[in-house]
Amino acid sequence: MGQHQQRRFTVGFGPRTRGVLLGMAAVLLLFGAADALTRVLGGTTSPLTAVGLLLIRLLPSDLVKLAIDLFGEADKIVLILSVGAGGLVLGGVLGGLLHRRRRTAVTVFALIGAGLVALVALRPESGPRDLIAAVLGVFLGAVVLALGIPRKPRKSRDAGLEPAEPAPADPTEPPEPGLRRRTVLILAGASALIGTAGLAVGQTVATVGRGAVDAARRFVLPTPVVTAAAVPAAAEVGVDGVAPFTTAQADLYRIDTALVPPAVDSETWELRVDGLVEEPFTLSFAELLEEPLEEHRITLTCVSNPVGGDLLGTGVWTGLPVRTLLARARPHPEADMVLSHSVDGFTASTPLEAMTDDRASLVAIGMNGEPLTAEHGYPVRLIVPGLYGFVSATKWVTRIEVTRFDRAEAYWTRRGWDARAPILVSSRIDVPGGLDVVDAGDIIVAGSAWSQGVGIASVQVRLDDGDWTDAELGAEVNVDTWRQWRLAVPVEAGRHALTVRAIGRDGTVQTAERRDPIPNSATGHHRVEFRAE
Repeated sequence: MGQHQQRRFTVGFGPRTRGVLLGMAAVLLLFGAADALTRVLGGTTSPLTAVGLLLIRLLPSDLVKLAIDLFGEADKIVLILSVGAGGLVLGGVLGGLLHRRRRTAVTVFALIGAGLVALVALRPESGPRDLIAAVLGVFLGAVVLALGIPRKPRKSRDAGLEPAEPAPADPTEPPEPGLRRRTVLILAGASALIGTAGLAVGQTVATVGRGAVDAARRFVLPTPVVTAAAVPAAAEVGVDGVAPFTTAQADLYRIDTALVPPAVDSETWELRVDGLVEEPFTLSFAELLEEPLEEHRITLTCVSNPVGGDLLGTGVWTGLPVRTLLARARPHPEADMVLSHSVDGFTASTPLEAMTDDRASLVAIGMNGEPLTAEHGYPVRLIVPGLYGFVSATKWVTRIEVTRFDRAEAYWTRRGWDARAPILVSSRIDVPGGLDVVDAGDIIVAGSAWSQGVGIASVQVRLDDGDWTDAELGAEVNVDTWRQWRLAVPVEAGRHALTVRAIGRDGTVQTAERRDPIPNSATGHHRVEFRAE
């Protein structure tokens, strides 16, 4: 039995298996080394993130929506892990070809390496440091893969050919020149360890979901000439479990197309205002800080927010009104849209009127009295009340292009989403939670409602299939923020369901029709099932 097991091990760890291990190790080393070098050299985009960003742009909108629905803010981590897993599989396949189709394997790896370098080079935020890191990563991966290429057998002085290594224990297996099993294990293990360590300390894993180095603390926000009014105590309904009226910057949702928040240097950052304007100009960050800044309390909402979801939050935003910049540029009469550009290539379409009327549209540099963090747009982002974030809240903004809707399309518009995206009246139940068990009798139901730009007139709740009952509203801070509500509801023991709807100040009643987010937000009433005992 022992001899049989020995033979099976020897056959199972033949040249193909050795090649597979080396191929996977080569890819892991490529990604890990390039990631770490990108971070050490001060770059922004590694091959791993470049592939992920390409996939984001190529994936169908339905698949992007599904990823957000399933994973929420963890969708970027899932994508990175998926890209890495796909790379390992491809590396294993190429490594397995080395002992039979070495030319094919080497050629394909070289083409893939060149493609990764090209992807990095094509990213708008990339520079020479990113290219150096990518080239070195590809080179190291290629070296490991090349070590798995079988060597030609040495010629014997006496006669014929001799194998480069001793004959295997199994006489039925032909000798294979090349690396020994122990050497392969050591090389593959070392490469995998180095690659994993590179990812652990590198740009991708160290920053996905958390942002790059928090450069946002390099300056103190100037004192605004217009300050936001304090939140009155009556705005909070005082029910545990209801989201705080003001959202901490660290708790604000993050949904964007950047796998890693760009590391933007405020010293070199500039905002270009151009397009269909009489006077195009460029503004530096230092010049922006000298402008008369304003504070405004605004609720930001993501179009991908599911019914009852938490992809929204409220903060005090500090910045310069966009209308000030546009007044200086003097848009042409035929212009009707602003196309905002991010440093990472993302674009958003915003109706020009939303940036020139009296609403608090801002080129924002701070939230809640602190500079923006990297993941939330440092050094500068846009905030436009009354519109979903994908057309109003461009992060890391570098250009405001005045144009027309019939001449330009934004990133999400090309994928079937609404180009204007006004926020719809919505509401949710925070307390009780789904499937909670509560004491029978009077229970407190509470939550939030929002209709930015319009305001909330009333919120109604019903138990099971009963009548709608008006809830008690918290004080309104302004029409651009959400509004809390609460209601005492008597319930008997058993299973029940609560449903909520909101009514805007313009008389619009929240629709009960269930609809997916595309093209402009999910709709329907939030319903929570629970049990009373």
